[in-house]
Amino acid sequence: MTNATHPFDALMDITVRPEVVFVRGAGSYLWDDNRNRYLDFVQGWAVNPLGHAPAVVAEALSAQAKRLLTPSPAFYNAPSLKLAKMLVDRSCFDQVFFANSGAEANEGAIKLARKFGAKYKNGAHEIITFEGGFHGRTLATMSASGKKAFEPLFEPKVPGFRKAKLNDIESVRKLVSPSTIAVMLEPIQGEAGVWPATDAFMQELRALTQQRGLLLIVDEIQTGIGRTGKLFAYEHAEIAPDIMTLGKGIGGGVPLAALLATEHASCFDHGDQGGTFNGNPLMCAAGIAVLEEVGNPDFLKSVADTGRFLESELQRLSARHGLGGIRGRGLLLALDLKMPIGAAVVAEAFTSGVLINSPQADTLRFMPALNVTREEISAMIDCLDAVLAKVGAARRVA
Repeated sequence: MTNATHPFDALMDITVRPEVVFVRGAGSYLWDDNRNRYLDFVQGWAVNPLGHAPAVVAEALSAQAKRLLTPSPAFYNAPSLKLAKMLVDRSCFDQVFFANSGAEANEGAIKLARKFGAKYKNGAHEIITFEGGFHGRTLATMSASGKKAFEPLFEPKVPGFRKAKLNDIESVRKLVSPSTIAVMLEPIQGEAGVWPATDAFMQELRALTQQRGLLLIVDEIQTGIGRTGKLFAYEHAEIAPDIMTLGKGIGGGVPLAALLATEHASCFDHGDQGGTFNGNPLMCAAGIAVLEEVGNPDFLKSVADTGRFLESELQRLSARHGLGGIRGRGLLLALDLKMPIGAAVVAEAFTSGVLINSPQADTLRFMPALNVTREEISAMIDCLDAVLAKVGAARRVA
């Protein structure tokens, strides 16, 4: 056995990372240990709705840390009660279970649906999910996902997930059987390249699931907490799902997630679900601070307005470079590059001090802070304009 000799060696090598160490963040910016500044349009993969180190979250954490960190989930605590009530009051759901990550919330949703099937539908347990979907990295959530790269990993997978095609209601209808208990989807498939479910498709799904006595589960880990210009993306389609999962943005940068359900779908018995740190007051205090800011109607309107500005700027950029269309909603948008240059664009932008993401080789994804300014958007567009010109020129030479 050899000890790590490089500062990075002690961490498991599970992804490609640039060899810089970030030490500070504020709003839309990060700084590394060499005092280089980066304009961040990734924000921890849509984790920071208020940007880096927002004062309201820092103050909430500090105040709560001096009172109570966690009394154990076997007891009530005030912040979890308050945050649950805030979520219920702002949604179509009746009850909340708090978790630590989106994958854990989605795992809980799968368990809840299967418990519902066991209690009320003769043991029905299959859940229809979608090609291209992403629901997390536990064995069950990887099995539920429709990500091709997951297919050969960690076999055998958890059975019981049948894959339909997004925005194709007939593909869903064909998969429904007496073993089916739910349909689960992201309103916008983020990891697949920001592919939205249309409002009409969401309405068709709701009608089909109600007709067949199935639960409708919306995975709003990435789209929830204001990301699309409404507090929850399902609101755009004017439907009421049975179950919703939240993560990423709800904690404003700290580990917090939630499983929400209607009274009809809330069927766990004592002992079915739990978790040592779930609903701890420290994380819930951060969630309260985030929801008080993001849940403000004026804030949500600003997200929608800023999203339209970003979309128009990306459209102009695309036209200038002969690229493809813009997909998404609010401040979760993608630019179709029409060629597999995403990694090169991301790397070149990084050297220029701008952080963007390429979830697919031909796609750029933009997930800025929800309070990003138009000036910051313009600065990112200017950088990307120069990067695309450089990468395009290099490809033409090659």
